[in-house]
Amino acid sequence: MMKLSSSPGPIGVFDSGYGGLTILHGIRQLLPEYDYLYLGDNARAPYGTRSFDVVYSFTRQAVLKLFEMGCHLVVLGCNTASAKALRSIQQNDLPKWDSHRRVLGIIRPTAEVIGSLTQSRHVGVLATEGTIKSRSYELEIQKLHPDIQVSGVACPFWVPLVEYHEADSPGADYFVKKRIDEILRKDPEIDALVLGCTHYPLLMPKIVKFLPPGVRIIPQGEYVAGSLQQYFRRHPEMEQRCSKGATVHYYTTENPDTFKEQAQVFLHEDVKVERLDLEKVEG
Repeated sequence: MMKLSSSPGPIGVFDSGYGGLTILHGIRQLLPEYDYLYLGDNARAPYGTRSFDVVYSFTRQAVLKLFEMGCHLVVLGCNTASAKALRSIQQNDLPKWDSHRRVLGIIRPTAEVIGSLTQSRHVGVLATEGTIKSRSYELEIQKLHPDIQVSGVACPFWVPLVEYHEADSPGADYFVKKRIDEILRKDPEIDALVLGCTHYPLLMPKIVKFLPPGVRIIPQGEYVAGSLQQYFRRHPEMEQRCSKGATVHYYTTENPDTFKEQAQVFLHEDVKVERLDLEKVEG
């Protein structure tokens, strides 16, 4: 493994695909002064149906690559990677690579705020199959709020709806309504609904349309951003290792033109993208 730089560097945001752009957007809204590197492993997406071992291996390669590119702090802007790889990287890899670097996930910040967002103490989670099977939200929420009952439903068609630009189409209504009906059948007392996949905020108009009034929708971007801001207050030494030039650089393991086109759906802005290879990264 190459020697890692000790100079201040950008904040890394990693996702298996495009959804993490909603996390990056939320963070930049609150913390615009920092430099950011966004890396999408689009060539190997989606991660949602892959095994723990494969997700860990892929995520590990991406985190190491971002460290090599100068990041001291990496946010896994991906629920599947946060569910299946975060703990192993924190416990097994960081001590070997550099004990001063940090990797943060996006499940815990949502779990931390959920207690103040539900009155009935019944919470629903809509996410990919991998995140639901891992029970990560349920375990994390109940660790912090043992009185909250958590129900989860996988929404297998929601990501393709977004990526194939069908989020606003009449055809999307069927798939969105089906999963919302399913989670409310599971637990009619739900009054807070976590969107546990970073693509799902783009389906917000449809979700609002089919949810009964009184159910609060919890997208992750703003809560992850708030959590990161608090993290910096608690860890000023890490904050000082993050460079401040208000720049963003985008990288993908797939075709940059495809990434550019999709990024406009998530960010509504034109971005410059470079391609890089993760499969040769070892450490």
